[in-house]
Amino acid sequence: MQTAEKQITGLAFTGEDFTPENVELTIENGIITDIIPSRAKTERCILPAFFNSHIHTGDTAALDTPADRPLKELVSPPDGLKHRILRMTPEESILKGMKNSIAYMKRSGTLGFADFREGGAYGVELLEKAADPEMYTLILGREGGELYPASAGLGLSSAHGTVEEKQTAADIRRRGKLLFVHAGEGKTTDIDAAFDLRPDVIIHGTNFRDADIRRAADEGISVAVCPRSNWTLHVSTSQNNPPVKKLLDAGVPLLLGTDNVMFVPPDMFAECAFLINVYDVTPEDALRAATKGFSFAGEKTGIEKGNPANLTILDGGGLFEWSRHPLKTALTRAGAAAVTEIISSKKP
Repeated sequence: MQTAEKQITGLAFTGEDFTPENVELTIENGIITDIIPSRAKTERCILPAFFNSHIHTGDTAALDTPADRPLKELVSPPDGLKHRILRMTPEESILKGMKNSIAYMKRSGTLGFADFREGGAYGVELLEKAADPEMYTLILGREGGELYPASAGLGLSSAHGTVEEKQTAADIRRRGKLLFVHAGEGKTTDIDAAFDLRPDVIIHGTNFRDADIRRAADEGISVAVCPRSNWTLHVSTSQNNPPVKKLLDAGVPLLLGTDNVMFVPPDMFAECAFLINVYDVTPEDALRAATKGFSFAGEKTGIEKGNPANLTILDGGGLFEWSRHPLKTALTRAGAAAVTEIISSKKP
């Protein structure tokens, strides 16, 4: 997908504020080298590519398992339903499912993702095999997988406040690796223990209290919300959990993810639309949350001169002729079905 030089014209959402502008982009060796105004009439729309900040691609092997029991019985290690299914599933089936979900993400506009990888070093190796070289893949291992060379860090299922857990987290930080931890999804009892580990990212925060929001803001800890998964698993019942608007108002860096593939398709357009329509988040804040994860992969994001050209091209199909808010139209109406091209800056 990466070429030495490429020009593309369309309605682009440029800069940090995602300003809609008719432009011609010049891309050279994966970098946006020029952005100039264009008068050309086109239904082409240019978005920065998504980064899915929380996903379990291995769960593809348990696709559409009914969410018919409490959260702990569904997903908690070592004997939650998903873990039992994974233990019984042949390696080739898990690998094929992971590749399928990664391909689904790519063709629907996602060029980076952070995957919580079960199964120790073996699990990390499996995702290495499944990975797409044109996508930015952050592998967050556990059970020793976090120490594997291909792992970007540690992905904890939950925090328990144990000495061993704190020592593991401290070791990860010494090694310069990332620490992501689930907390506050179905309960509040693991939140303080999660903060005490000094993580880079807390996943979910569905039941964050005001004090938790202040602490995340004060300590600069990002929160990755997964709203469709929270509703599917019955741990969210209103726009107050997760408290997305309060997190944004407090200045907490907000990330967006899709969580378990077994319950929710890894479609970031759908996740953005849910955030906009259910949680009353602005389209700009939704897209910011859906792209900010690139920073953990060491990449800049956004349609700006000098930035990597990680882009999603849509065909608006006439929608923008009537749109009063083009970005909202792109995210909530055009969506993944309108994607015609993916441009990646990542060198295989």
